[in-house]
Amino acid sequence: MVNLTIDGKQISVQENTTIMDAAAQNGIHIPKLCYLKDINEIAACRVCVVELEGKEKLITSCNNVAEEGMVIFTNSPKVRKHRKTTVELILSQHDCQCVTCARSGNCSLQKIANDLNILQIPYRQTLERQKWNQSFPLIRDSAKCIKCMRCVQICDKVQGLGVWDVEGTGSRTTVNVSRLRSIEEADCALCGQCITHCPVGALRERDDTEKVWDAIADPEKIVVAQVAPAVRAAWGEQLGLKSEEATVGKILDALKKMGADYAFDTTFSADLTIMEEGTEFLRRFTSGELKQRPMFTSCCPGWIRFIKTQYPDLVRYLSTAKSPQQMFGAVMKTYFAEQLKVAPEQIYTVSVMPCVAKKAECEMELFYEEYAGHDVDTVITTRELVKMIRSAHISPDTLEDIPGDRPMQEGTGAGVIFGATGGVMEAALRSAYFLLKGSNPPAEAFTSVRSQGFNQNHGVQEADFQIDDITVRTAVVSGLGNTRALLERIRRGKAQYDFVEVMACPGGCVGGGGQPIHDGEERAFDRGKNLYDLDENASLRFSHENPDVRTMYESYFGNPNSHKAHMLLHTEHERPAE
Repeated sequence: MVNLTIDGKQISVQENTTIMDAAAQNGIHIPKLCYLKDINEIAACRVCVVELEGKEKLITSCNNVAEEGMVIFTNSPKVRKHRKTTVELILSQHDCQCVTCARSGNCSLQKIANDLNILQIPYRQTLERQKWNQSFPLIRDSAKCIKCMRCVQICDKVQGLGVWDVEGTGSRTTVNVSRLRSIEEADCALCGQCITHCPVGALRERDDTEKVWDAIADPEKIVVAQVAPAVRAAWGEQLGLKSEEATVGKILDALKKMGADYAFDTTFSADLTIMEEGTEFLRRFTSGELKQRPMFTSCCPGWIRFIKTQYPDLVRYLSTAKSPQQMFGAVMKTYFAEQLKVAPEQIYTVSVMPCVAKKAECEMELFYEEYAGHDVDTVITTRELVKMIRSAHISPDTLEDIPGDRPMQEGTGAGVIFGATGGVMEAALRSAYFLLKGSNPPAEAFTSVRSQGFNQNHGVQEADFQIDDITVRTAVVSGLGNTRALLERIRRGKAQYDFVEVMACPGGCVGGGGQPIHDGEERAFDRGKNLYDLDENASLRFSHENPDVRTMYESYFGNPNSHKAHMLLHTEHERPAE
């Protein structure tokens, strides 16, 4: 143990503990802007400086280790003066129009500036303005960038894509898309992890809330909304709701209060996805198609963008099943439109998703009979949903826990856990077992695919399951850097599986790039536990037992993987040769 004194408090910490962590362990907060534990420990911002007794120069607390006998002052007059000057200089190169910033009220720079009582900037303001395609799902505002390097490090070290980099020297140093490319040319997966780890508003998703308001105001449109499983695990965080209070039914009520004509839970189409993907897996598995390479899940659009640019030779092994979002949209424009006796063009589908990549995914075209358009018209993130609730002046305590609309009202626990890493695999195995044996397994039979902690085992869970004389080899991975490592092992023959689930964001959709931001915190694992609790208490836990899904097959699709199901619920990842 190491003994030291911080702000007059004698403390003991483990060896190799940083001064910042030592202070935090003892309830002493040291402000920071660039620091991300184990990811970005470069002390670029200089905001975390502290005073060490006997040393003239201040030292950074994020990357200096506590030593025996140190006497540290985290808020001395010298520290406060230096920290205030540093933040003033940062503000002189930062667009300070906070009222028009998506991160206003949830910005680390804004909070530190307020805490330091900075009421004016004594330096000439110089802002950098880089051009950006405002229609791209991810928006960067260079005038707000504080060069903290978090986006560079998270994309490189965690996601393994290197979309961002530093360019220029000296006072002209800045962050931009790497290798002199535009964002459209870069291999961006749109995972949004750079957004959720940015301490300011330099990175955000494209705001599509006005499109939804316009559709609601259009008397010719029937607005149909869906809410993804992962959204229920996080939306209440921004509104002061406890997890047990922030039910999906209250989200549906909010959407109805805002003017949506119909509101549904995407767990319905998650169950539909399991029926299609599970049936497809059994066909490909039993035919021997997966002896050399596994079938990969296709629910995550960030993963789909990644494999198409990084591993195009493996694209053929993707499931052809659309994601729950796209299946829902296809069903709305066909099955539901026919039930309402309206043209598909009148249906305006809105998705509430935890994901930025879903904004690009919804551009997928749908052609069916005389309809040519899109499965989903607009996607908003969890953050945008909260923004709309506040814009509509809806008080959370007035929301009621209402059911979704008919005829797609039911959802199972298997559909709910789609939002957590391992959830798709577990749900698929539950139903695959039934399709093979004709009876249900114990609902907890496949829990070994669940994550044991945030990014544990490098984000990978491996498990083999024996069903009679059949062995199914599975792997679950989240985070694109972890995915790259797993795919390289598969390519080299170091690992062999039959079925692999991939989620682009660490922890799965619950840690998606569209979820509420808590600077310096990783909440994906805890949010995932919330979804597993909902599954455990669900009355239905197997996708194949969803009565509304059964009815849809009986009256519309026939069987999973039928011709009509392939027309509407599946896609071609590889373009056929011309």
